[in-house]
Amino acid sequence: MNSPAETAQKQQPVGETATGRLVAENVAEKLLPSELEMLCRLVKNPPVYIEHPALGCKDGDKRFFGVEASLLDSTCTRFSDCAPIVAEKTAMTGRISSLSAEQERLLFLRLNYARKQIAEAVDGDNPISLRTARLVLAWDYWESQTRARIVEQNLPLVLAMAKRTRLSGVDFNEMVSEGNMALLRSVDKFDCGKGFKFSTYACRAILKSFSRVAIRASRYRGTFPVEFDPAIEKSDHLERKRQELKDDCVGDLRDILMQNVAHLTVVEETVIKQRFALETPLYGVAEPKTLAQVGEVIGVTKERVRQIQNKALKKIRQALETNYLAA
Repeated sequence: MNSPAETAQKQQPVGETATGRLVAENVAEKLLPSELEMLCRLVKNPPVYIEHPALGCKDGDKRFFGVEASLLDSTCTRFSDCAPIVAEKTAMTGRISSLSAEQERLLFLRLNYARKQIAEAVDGDNPISLRTARLVLAWDYWESQTRARIVEQNLPLVLAMAKRTRLSGVDFNEMVSEGNMALLRSVDKFDCGKGFKFSTYACRAILKSFSRVAIRASRYRGTFPVEFDPAIEKSDHLERKRQELKDDCVGDLRDILMQNVAHLTVVEETVIKQRFALETPLYGVAEPKTLAQVGEVIGVTKERVRQIQNKALKKIRQALETNYLAA
């Protein structure tokens, strides 16, 4: 006897997508993995379009795209190339020439007409057939091409506004990035039926994005008032304090030897100066000597030098402690 899970699996149609919508049998086998993934995304989140009276015409594909929206063959997910919008790069500057108001309006009608075809195709509870799936993917390709064309045409607008907007403490690249995101959002929300140019609508959105960047930068400066400096990440404070303490100790030791506060004998003073390089040489830098070298200077063995050194250091330590207590 089958378990409830096995029974439910047998009752589930073969072509069910991850979004819960059903596609006809063998649709997944006929599409590429990337195409199936795109189809599932469109079914789950149908594109939102801006309604316009012209979108209701029956021959919108020929009217807006210049060609009939028919698949190239029964196994293809593409329509034939649509008629181009006239806007070419100038030979002198290499920049894209601006579109007329009518050309810009046609681009947005193309965009929203393609989105409307996709939204209507995936709407409802009926399973999506293989032909419908291919039509949806073909319309999505036209939609993405049109959207990319609009964005490409208006990218110089973001750069120009970022150069003219002077915000202290705000990175220029961050402004351009936020402006580009605002441009993309504006493309999705612009209604060409109101009669305005897209640049008029997008400029306000781009300026608001610059304001958000400035506010974010201001909050960052309030939290981190000093700019990041790798040089101060590795502090040498402890090394400098240690060197200052060492120099102070050497200075105290020189004073003790100069004034003979520790009551050292001539031999003890000679041993300390030679061992720790406390004498000021006539030239070069004084270097400490070994026990054997000091023994040769005063004519004793190195073991005797060690004894004299230890006795002298004991006297010096007592003198230092007396000075600290007196201070």
